[in-house]
Amino acid sequence: MIYADNAATTPVDPDVLSAMMPYFTQTYGNASSTHAAGLAAAQAVMMSRAAVATTIGAKVNEIVFTSGATEAINLAILGCAKEHAGSQRTGIVTVRSEHPAVRDAATQAEQLGCPVTWLDVDAEGRVLIDQLEKAVNDSTLLVSIMAVNNETGVCQDLHAIAAVARNAGAMFMTDATQAWGKIPLHVDDIGIDFMAFSGHKLYGPKGIGALFVRQRKERTCKVAPMQVGGGQEHGLRSGTLNVPGIVALAEAGTIAVRRMEEESQRIGLLRDTFESAMVSRLGVRVNGAGAKRSSTISNITFGADVDVDMLLLAMPHVAVSKGSACSSTKPNPSPVLTAMGRTPDECARSLRVSFGRFSTNDECSQLVDAFCEAHENARLGVTPAAHQ
Repeated sequence: MIYADNAATTPVDPDVLSAMMPYFTQTYGNASSTHAAGLAAAQAVMMSRAAVATTIGAKVNEIVFTSGATEAINLAILGCAKEHAGSQRTGIVTVRSEHPAVRDAATQAEQLGCPVTWLDVDAEGRVLIDQLEKAVNDSTLLVSIMAVNNETGVCQDLHAIAAVARNAGAMFMTDATQAWGKIPLHVDDIGIDFMAFSGHKLYGPKGIGALFVRQRKERTCKVAPMQVGGGQEHGLRSGTLNVPGIVALAEAGTIAVRRMEEESQRIGLLRDTFESAMVSRLGVRVNGAGAKRSSTISNITFGADVDVDMLLLAMPHVAVSKGSACSSTKPNPSPVLTAMGRTPDECARSLRVSFGRFSTNDECSQLVDAFCEAHENARLGVTPAAHQ
C-alpha cells in the first residue's frame, strides 16, 4: 500500500503510542477521582494540558480537551451562539471553503438567531481581506476562518484576519486541524481567541482533540457548554477524561513542534517533486499553486479526457482522496474547489494527495509511476482486471 492520504488521518507515531500505553493498563484511574490512582491520572492530564498549551503559546487553563476537532469547532461556534444569544453582537462571518464542521455549525447557529455572512475566496483559495473588512462590523460576534485548508493546503493570512476581527471588536476563531504542529501557531502573536485541533491528523490516536479558549484578565471569551454532566474541563465539556488520548495528544504535539522545521522541508520537497512530475508527465493542474500552502497537501485536477474513478480503480494499492474524508460520501462537488471557481466537472476530476512523516522518496516515485500507468490504461480504455 502506498499511503498518500495523511490529510484524512495519520498512523500513530510509535513514540506517541509508547507514551499513552501505560495509561491503559497501569495508571488507569479516573482523573476525577480523589484516591491515589485518580490523582496519578489527574497529574498526567495536568502535565499534558501544560504541554499542549506550550505548543501554541497558551495558558494551561485555556485548553479544553474534546473528542476531536469537530466537537471543538461545534463548542466554539454553537457555544458562542448560545452564550451571546440576544446580545448586540450575534453575527458570524466565515468562508465558503471551510471544513464541513464549520459550515454546518455556522448554518445551525444561524437557525439559533446568529446571521451568517459567507465570504468568497480568490482562484487560489485565499480569503479576500477587503471583503472581510466590509463584512465585519459592530454586530459581528465571531469570525471563523481556517488556518490551512484541508483539501488544498492553502494557508490563510491569520495575522491580517485576526486584526480585522479585533479592530471591529469581534472574536476570532480558527480551525487549525491541518495546521497544528505543521506551521507556527502562537495565539498571542496572531490574535486568536478560539482554536480547534485534533490528534489523529498529527500522528496521535483518533478520538482526542482540543479547543483553545482565550481566558485572560484583559480578554476573556465565553462560550456555553454543549455537553453537561460532571463539570469536567472547566464546566465546558463534561464527561470522563480520555487520559490515554490526552497524553497522546500532548506527546504528538510536542514531537511535531520540535520537528516542525525539519519535517516541513522534507515533506515539502516530496510534495513539490510529486507535483512537478505530475505536471510534466500528465499535465495536471495544481489547485492553489499560486498561494502559500502547507507542506503536506497537494490537490490536482486531471485533463478533460480522464475518468478519475477509473483511475482510482486501476490503483487499488494507492490511498489518495477525492476530497475531504469528512465530506467524500456526499455526491455534491467539492465546496472548496467550487469556491475557488472550479466547475463541477473539474471538481470531479480532482484528487487530494497528502504526504506525512512516514512518506518516503521511493513511495513518491512509485506514486507517480502508478498514476502514469493508470492514466495510460484509462486513456487506452483498459479495464482494471478486477472489474473485467
